[in-house]
Amino acid sequence: MTLEEKLGEIERQRRDISSSSSKQGMTRKIPQDSETCPVCGGMEWVLSEEGGVLAAAPCRCRKKNLMERRLRFADIPEAFREMRLGTFRVDVYREPEQKKKALAACRMVKEYLGMFREAEERGMGLYLYSGTKGSGKTRMAASIANELMEAHDAQVRFAVSTEILAEIRRTFDKGSEYTQSQVLDALKMVEVLVLDDFGTEKVTEWVADQFYHILNSRYVSRKVTIFTSNESLGTLKYDDRITNRIKERSYQIDFPEESVREHMAEGNMQYMIGRVMRTGRRTGHDRRE
Repeated sequence: MTLEEKLGEIERQRRDISSSSSKQGMTRKIPQDSETCPVCGGMEWVLSEEGGVLAAAPCRCRKKNLMERRLRFADIPEAFREMRLGTFRVDVYREPEQKKKALAACRMVKEYLGMFREAEERGMGLYLYSGTKGSGKTRMAASIANELMEAHDAQVRFAVSTEILAEIRRTFDKGSEYTQSQVLDALKMVEVLVLDDFGTEKVTEWVADQFYHILNSRYVSRKVTIFTSNESLGTLKYDDRITNRIKERSYQIDFPEESVREHMAEGNMQYMIGRVMRTGRRTGHDRRE
């Protein structure tokens, strides 16, 4: 839609609202508790007219609404939607060497985010890997996705590799809402694809073909792909068709070989034990009284 067409559409909507309001003999009012913007009435543009020339400026609600739409499209897990590079904690790693590795990873990610438009032109993504589950790779990938949407207005899609395969298989069901080509095209064309837990799937010829179609298309069109994996590119169970393309178009970042989830689980248990002990002391004190 051209700008002229958009202006025409907004003006028609405004006239319809005005006409409806005048017929009812009242001014259109937005309830105070309504989620509809009271400034633009939900159109996201504010119209002005000067010298007979109609102009439209983005409403203050537009940026917020765009971000909400990006978040819905990105499909980032709820637990990670508030994650940012600045909230990624390095202090949770206990081993000095692993803490250094986490700090180095954060510095590389920060540099990548700062040079993203340059990297995007070259189709350069990231490959975050660690053989240890729960090392923080997914948290970092979600942080990157959120930063790219906020700072660079990037269109991002977050997907787990096994869920992609399940989605493709569902297209074979009778009455499926989408075709296989539609699912693959959506993954091929999105500006930034975050592919989580890549390599955990059982690699068969069919599985390899699906990912080759996705990754080769993104390789050819220089689309940015960000991977998390429990495998280095040297141990990934895919052939050179896939691994060579990832090597050429990714900065590889080695993540700590330490499970943050285990530390969090220990912390949760210590917190609960502390509460139980405090409650026990209070109960004992009450009984003595």
